[in-house]
Amino acid sequence: MTWGEWERIKAERASGHGGGTRLNQLAPAADGGGVGAPDMASTPAQKQAAAKAIGEHLGPDTATSGRHATESTAAAVKEFGAKDGHGWEASVALAKAHETWEKQVRGLLGRLAAEKHALSRTGVDFQQNDLGVAGQLARQSDIDTY
Repeated sequence: MTWGEWERIKAERASGHGGGTRLNQLAPAADGGGVGAPDMASTPAQKQAAAKAIGEHLGPDTATSGRHATESTAAAVKEFGAKDGHGWEASVALAKAHETWEKQVRGLLGRLAAEKHALSRTGVDFQQNDLGVAGQLARQSDIDTY
């Protein structure tokens, strides 16, 4: 890029005619930006509903799907495995791929549990923070004892 091109691009950006990304404004709400995006759970009731959905649907359904995949993969690994001393290499590769997939499922289940806990505790945490700040502000200053 030449100096002249750089100066032209800067001038276009400054005038608002250059297109592209601008870092000094929010994305339009339709693109998921802006204040008050419609998919954010911001009330205590919405947060509790989200935590309930994780606890009753997402977590259990993910675990059930993981168990089903484990059973199916184990059957495939066995079928492709060595029967008379010779097996398919696909058996070993499938077993390794499934091992990685199981780690990812466990990670996802852990993340879902953490999100559920965070959603459930938000109100309590805010209340404890507020009480802590109020306690610090209410302390008597050394100046007050003079």
